[in-house]
Amino acid sequence: MLRNAVALYLEELEHLKRYSAKTVEAYKNDLTQFMAYLETLSVTDPKSVSLRHIKSYLSVLVMEKRSRTTISRKLASMRGFFRFAYRNNLIDVNILGAIKNPKCSRKLPEIISTKEYVHILDVVHGEDTYNDYEKSLIRAMFELMYGCSLRLSELCSLKLSDIDLKSKTARVLGKGNKTRIVPVGSKSIAVIQEYLKLRTIGENHLLVFEDGKPIYARYVQRVVKRVISQISEITKKSPHILRHSSATHMLDNGADLMAIKEILGHSNLSTTQIYTHVSVERLKSVYKQSHPKS
Repeated sequence: MLRNAVALYLEELEHLKRYSAKTVEAYKNDLTQFMAYLETLSVTDPKSVSLRHIKSYLSVLVMEKRSRTTISRKLASMRGFFRFAYRNNLIDVNILGAIKNPKCSRKLPEIISTKEYVHILDVVHGEDTYNDYEKSLIRAMFELMYGCSLRLSELCSLKLSDIDLKSKTARVLGKGNKTRIVPVGSKSIAVIQEYLKLRTIGENHLLVFEDGKPIYARYVQRVVKRVISQISEITKKSPHILRHSSATHMLDNGADLMAIKEILGHSNLSTTQIYTHVSVERLKSVYKQSHPKS
C-alpha cells in the first residue's frame, strides 16, 4: 500500500539519514497531500502511480496558484520517495526521472550593513527593558549568529562544551545532524567571556536565561525583530538575516566561496553562490548612487 511505503520512507529519513524533525514533517506534509490526491483517483498502490497521475497533480497545484518554489519543494519530496520505492523494489520504474522542476527566480536575501550591525550592540546596551544579565546574553546571541553565521536552531542547541575559547572555535550541530567547526572572532570571544562571567547556573546549554533555562527560538526571534527594527528599514527582521549578512560581508571582504560554504555548513556550493549575487547587486546599487557615469 502507498501509505505504508511512505511511512517506511519517512522512517528512513528520520532514523537512518537522521533528518531533522522539521524536515521530516515537511516531507510528510507534502507526501500526505500527494497521497490524498491519488486516493481521489482510487490509486493506493505505488506500482499503480503513473506519469499521467504526476502531471495531473502538478496541474492541480498550478491551478491552486501555488508558487514555483512550493511546487519544486513538493516535487523534491515526491522524487525522494520514488527513489526510495525504486531502490526497495516497491515500483518497477522511477517515473519521476522524466519530470523537471519549474524554473524559479531566486529571491535575493535581505541583509543589514556592517555599520548597522556595529550599532546593534549599542542598541542592546541602551535598552531599559533588559537587565545587565539579559543584555549580556543578547549580545552573545548576536555575536554568535553574525560572527559564526549560525542558523537559529544551531544557536539554541549550542552547548558549553562546544565553545573553545583558547582555540577560538565552536563546534556546531547543523542540518542532518552534521557537525562542523567554525572560527570565532576575537571580538565575539570577548563578548562571550563577558556573558560567561555573569552566567552562574545552567549545565549543558551555552546560552541560558538567568534561571538556568536554555533560550528558545521564539525568544530569539522576538529579540532580533525588536533590535533590528531600531537600526534598519529592511522588510524581514528574522535571525536568518544575520546569517545572510555575515556571509555577504565575508564575500565583500574577499573571503573564498568554498570557505564560506564550510562555515555556513552548506551541502552544495550552489546554495552558497546566492551570496555572490547579493554582493554583485550591492555593488551595482553603490555604482548607481555614486558613479557619475551611472
